[in-house]
Amino acid sequence: MSKPIFELVDELPTDNFTVKVLRSLDFVIPGQWNNLVGFKNTIREVTGETDADLIQQIGDRAVWLYNDKSQGYQRAMWLYQTVDRTDSALGAAALANKVGEKVPLLGFLSNITPKADKAQTIDLCLKLVVEVVAFCQINGIPGDSLGDFVRSLADYGGESLMRMSALVCLDALIPLGPDFIQKAQGLLGDLSPKELESNGTFSSIKDSIPGNNAAKKLDFIGQSFDSVQGWMGGLVRDRNLTPQNVTSNLTRFVEIADDKLDYLAAFLDMSTNYYEHTGTQTLARRLIERAVAEI
Repeated sequence: MSKPIFELVDELPTDNFTVKVLRSLDFVIPGQWNNLVGFKNTIREVTGETDADLIQQIGDRAVWLYNDKSQGYQRAMWLYQTVDRTDSALGAAALANKVGEKVPLLGFLSNITPKADKAQTIDLCLKLVVEVVAFCQINGIPGDSLGDFVRSLADYGGESLMRMSALVCLDALIPLGPDFIQKAQGLLGDLSPKELESNGTFSSIKDSIPGNNAAKKLDFIGQSFDSVQGWMGGLVRDRNLTPQNVTSNLTRFVEIADDKLDYLAAFLDMSTNYYEHTGTQTLARRLIERAVAEI
């Protein structure tokens, strides 16, 4: 088992690079995300309770629920953490690939690391699948319940909405450009099960993806992307999002030495863990909401 849920929430940073990056995206969903840190503080914020004894009861029940392995909370946390850890490795590989392309002396790197667009597309789609599967784990429904997940997007708010907005901005728009939906669909269509199996993130989380072989898992990944592309396209259109205005807002909060989008995308992969950060906040909120309903 990972650390206790109260410890994970207590240890969330109040201000680091990931938090700064997420704050830069407030223009996408103004006022929606508050960086809630601290388990008891989160209980007070979510419930409005001030009575210390009741806060303790809620916390104890939330901890019990998280520790119950028949529930899906620990699995969801593991997925949020794992997709961020492997994402950092992918970012390093993509950056090495770009360096190999630009610097003749290091040209050999481009022969041993994945091409950025394909790697970023796989990364984007696997993060999306993690969101689907974690949603199902948290809500105790089958892991292939795409319809339930898509319907739930209309009710997404707070840290969950921030996570999905960051996915669109940081893992779609910046690395793949404004036509990321068409580009990702094309790359997914050309992707073979063997290529998918060679991806480090997929290897780590494949047992959680519906399907009894790589081909069927690839089908589910494609179905997941297709089912959410309307929501992603709507967010981009409604907020008038472009790689340029996302990057411009980002530079207001963090110093970026190189604003070339291919380098920036790889750097963000290596330097942020926004899935784990907001995923921890989502889990804490859901556990507290359930604990209140059960005590």
